Amino acid sequence: MDIQNQNKKTYLYDEHIKLKAKMVPFGGWIMPVQYEGIIKEHNATREFAGLFDVSHMGEVYIKGKDSLDYLQSIVPQNIKELKEGCAMYCQLPNKEGGLIDDLIIYNVKNIEIEADYFIVINASRIDVDIPFMKEESKKFEVEVINKSDDFSMLALQGPNSKLIIKQLGVELDEQPKFFTIKETELDKIPVLLTRTGYTGEDGFEIVFENKYAEELWNKILSYHKEYGVVPVGLGARDTLRLEAGLPLYGHELNEKTTPIESSLGFFVPKDKNEEYNGKSLILAQKLKQKPLRKKLFAFVMEDRQIARNDYEVYIDGKKAGYVTSGAPSPTLGKNIGFCMIDFENLTPSLVTRLNNPQESLGMNIQVMVRNKLCNAKLTKKPFVKKNYEK
Repeated sequence: MDIQNQNKKTYLYDEHIKLKAKMVPFGGWIMPVQYEGIIKEHNATREFAGLFDVSHMGEVYIKGKDSLDYLQSIVPQNIKELKEGCAMYCQLPNKEGGLIDDLIIYNVKNIEIEADYFIVINASRIDVDIPFMKEESKKFEVEVINKSDDFSMLALQGPNSKLIIKQLGVELDEQPKFFTIKETELDKIPVLLTRTGYTGEDGFEIVFENKYAEELWNKILSYHKEYGVVPVGLGARDTLRLEAGLPLYGHELNEKTTPIESSLGFFVPKDKNEEYNGKSLILAQKLKQKPLRKKLFAFVMEDRQIARNDYEVYIDGKKAGYVTSGAPSPTLGKNIGFCMIDFENLTPSLVTRLNNPQESLGMNIQVMVRNKLCNAKLTKKPFVKKNYEK
């Protein structure tokens, strides 16, 4: 099968080919998985700067007099607390409390675009999210506008990112703060500049019209000698987000798992009055009024083997769950991962231990790798300290 004809291409496809990127299908797109190597790209992002083409991500405008009430009805987070120019990490639950997607919502009422809120959604969920969001909007005077085909998006991540942005025309004291958004220009190109990312490093995500994609991509890469910036593919993006303890939809998050079971309880407020899909279960789990059916844990391999997605996890010799993500950590020199532990088949005493961080941290588990049980230990996340610019 010709993957190039079966998947969409970003406006930077030809640039990736020029850089001899290895291209793979991902979320309905043909995307670069690596250029000069995953480890090299990973380390460059941690030490200097990495540039990612994330134009496959979806963008949505929300506008209308009921915009706030509408968003309050579809996410567990309290959007009333989202100030102008600020961003909030949110989840989009279904009626059973499982996650249709996770997303970032920006309050852009202070920005001269035709919207009240700007939402970035996962590429693989665009065709699911948009119909769902439009169906939910019918009870409100609000518009849900899919802008995904209108914009390209770059992520510039790493400690030197702010210096590159300065070279492009935005002084350090004028750059957006962590989890905020600003309308500005980079090298005279109009952009939405946000201080967000998916690597655990300080950095920016840049949204702009498709016609500027090649110009801005190449301009940023021109600072390679001065600031060490390199193009980075999906491979290093995955190891970077895994080290930072960040979930990936379709792995840690899915439609049958609540945000509490996905260890996202920190982001779910206890005191939000408005109803939203799945609230009765999500809030009951948050308040420990209903038991968790399963729970996501981080682990580090003790043996040398790599735990991969869907490998079986055992506790005390009994199957207890599966690996959701696993990879070598270039920063730590260890093999790390996430696993989902199913509580329904475990003894009550073991479930109690797993739900107590003081007892679960350091707990021995095993991962089945090529028909061999390999040792690992549960640990806390993130695996690597985050370096956000607070």
